[in-house]
Amino acid sequence: MPATRRAPPSLATKKQPAQQRAAETYERILEVTAQTLADVGIERLSTNLVCERAGLTPPALYRYFPNKYALLSELGQRLMQAQNARVDRWITLEVFAGGVESLERALEGLILDTYEATVQTVGGVWIMRALRAVPALQEVRLASHAAVTQEQARLLAQALPDADAAELQLVSRIVVELIYATVELIFDEPLDVKAVARTVAGMVASHLTRVQPGAEVAAEAKRPRAARAVARKTPGAA
Repeated sequence: MPATRRAPPSLATKKQPAQQRAAETYERILEVTAQTLADVGIERLSTNLVCERAGLTPPALYRYFPNKYALLSELGQRLMQAQNARVDRWITLEVFAGGVESLERALEGLILDTYEATVQTVGGVWIMRALRAVPALQEVRLASHAAVTQEQARLLAQALPDADAAELQLVSRIVVELIYATVELIFDEPLDVKAVARTVAGMVASHLTRVQPGAEVAAEAKRPRAARAVARKTPGAA
């Protein structure tokens, strides 16, 4: 007989605190969970350990969170909100109007700012890893990325009105995922943070010349005359 598929754990909080004391307990649980996650990692995190560190009984915790995945889900949503808040600071219509170099600088700033937002979040890197590695939590990450994608596709459509809407949607989705993956890479390997951000930003910004009809011609026209002359004389040059 085929094995019975186990139902995914519930991620919903059982109860939202209505009074100040309850709200303080709720936040205390999340603070201790984040610190415990930073100390011991995903696999060793447990509701019993959180209760022990928070000085709470299991029933007090279970009044709000049914399991550790619900705790991680709430922490994940908060981290996503903190990261996503950085997008509007850097990616604007004015940035697109400034051309590829302007967008490249903005994207580099966004990557570095997103990295800093994660660093400043207690247990931030472990929360990111949990959202990627734990199947039950992936929807938190995907839902957040979908919302950012829609907003960025809308902005791109305003900045590049002649571009294909479906392509802008695809580009937005890929860029959102790429920036997130870049931040993960910076945490996972001992790389130069600014160099990684600068490289990825350059790769993404340069793709605009392939999205906007006529952008390659416009970009060529903005190059210094001497540079255009050298490019025409160079075999295989763009």
